[in-house]
Amino acid sequence: MRTYLVVIMLMLSSVWIVRAEDNVFLYRRGSIYSIMIGHRSLEYEQEIEDAFNKIPVPDRYNDHGLGKTIFYTSEKKIEEKGLKQHQGFRVDNSSDYSKMNAFDLFIQKQAIASRLVAKWFQRKKNDGKCSMELIQERGYNNASEVDKRIAALSVRKDALLMDAGEELIGSTFILINDIRYIDKSRGSSVIGGVVNAAINTADALHGKNASEQQNLGDIISSYKGFNVKIKTYLYQLVWDEATASFWYNQVYTEKPDDKKKENFENNRDKFAMVYLGMQESSGKDISFIGINESEPEMMVRKACQRALDENVANLQKNFDVFKIKAPLLSLQPLTCEIGKKEGVTEDSRFEVLEVVEDNKGHIEYKRAGIIRPVKDKIWDNRFMAKEENTEGANLGFTTFEKLSGGDFYPGMLIREIK
Repeated sequence: MRTYLVVIMLMLSSVWIVRAEDNVFLYRRGSIYSIMIGHRSLEYEQEIEDAFNKIPVPDRYNDHGLGKTIFYTSEKKIEEKGLKQHQGFRVDNSSDYSKMNAFDLFIQKQAIASRLVAKWFQRKKNDGKCSMELIQERGYNNASEVDKRIAALSVRKDALLMDAGEELIGSTFILINDIRYIDKSRGSSVIGGVVNAAINTADALHGKNASEQQNLGDIISSYKGFNVKIKTYLYQLVWDEATASFWYNQVYTEKPDDKKKENFENNRDKFAMVYLGMQESSGKDISFIGINESEPEMMVRKACQRALDENVANLQKNFDVFKIKAPLLSLQPLTCEIGKKEGVTEDSRFEVLEVVEDNKGHIEYKRAGIIRPVKDKIWDNRFMAKEENTEGANLGFTTFEKLSGGDFYPGMLIREIK
């Protein structure tokens, strides 16, 4: 019989549940819509697109995709317009066109901010009907409590639902990825495309094309120069009091309503994204150890995913609102399911957070202590680390040691600090 351990903290039973058997923690996560800018004229573009479509949303975020993941441009170089000075720029349909970069214009043209909000409330285009089910699923474990608050029509006054808006809807991000192949081995034996190499390799495995006197080693060595550089642009959905008030008062309805349907369609500019910053991957060499010679397309996938994970980890370090919170799994030893994929190193430091409720019913996170990873006990959870047989790939978690603080318990959240 399954055993369920319910962690109740200061009357906040709806914050998370811990299932003891398999350590499943349900807690509020950020949400991501990850897209790629496609360049049909660039080398290996199709192979890179195929790889990107197989890359999942980063760990510990909800997938808030809007369906389409590849958006094409004919421009080889994208105009960025002084990104350093651009941080904090609010992008909506009323923004100053002269101050926009190419990605702002894309977000505006696609009406992405309003579509992200509409998805949160599962709004139906044909009649405007909305639902709280997704918010309930991602932020609550007590359906009756949510239903009661909605029925009372006190959504904006209710502390718990306000926190859900701030922590859930307001923690919605877009990752716009500009991925380009870089050839670090010009003059080497790079021949043909990745797909052609896959065909040639498969043929070689079956004894074909022997007359070409090209063995498997020759084919695989042709990809030692395969690397990509990714620029990842991070935007956050604006969910402030004005936006929330407009939504709940003028748009939200649980039954067909033509007026509220039109209110949404005619006021897309009420919703906005704000630009946070950009991160560029190093484009460093990727080891292809552990990849089956008959599947060189996995080399493309590994190069792309490692570079993208590198960017996400650095964005988490640089922007507090984008940082993940992850639960402690155990105390003896002190462990958590994060690792090198999230940029954890021997020099990393994490605060341990306790969830508390203030006198108005709002959720707050209080620091209960500081921990650091134990040397040689950092989990290598990067893509294909096990196949590469890297140190720490089989750990399953990172082990920490306490630097300060009192008593910890499983389920407390940790968050990286500078």
